[in-house]
Amino acid sequence: MSSDPVDAESKVSGNQANIPARIRRELEIGDGDQLRWYLEDDGSVRVEVVRQQTGTFAGFEGYEGEDDTDVTTEHDAWGVDSE
Repeated sequence: MSSDPVDAESKVSGNQANIPARIRRELEIGDGDQLRWYLEDDGSVRVEVVRQQTGTFAGFEGYEGEDDTDVTTEHDAWGVDSE
């Protein structure tokens, strides 16, 4: 990262501020990521990028079994087998 005193600037509009493109690229901030803000004792601000978690079913490719299933008749309201 740069050792320059100012890496980028942005303007506050209402209660929002843009993250400059250079900073987004450098930190690889993507859609869905969150920023966690810390106010330090010396008055400086530290920001942590919290990466978006992939969903539980992100890699799920569906049921590939040979038998047809009917969840409404084979499971109760909690998803437990009725058998």
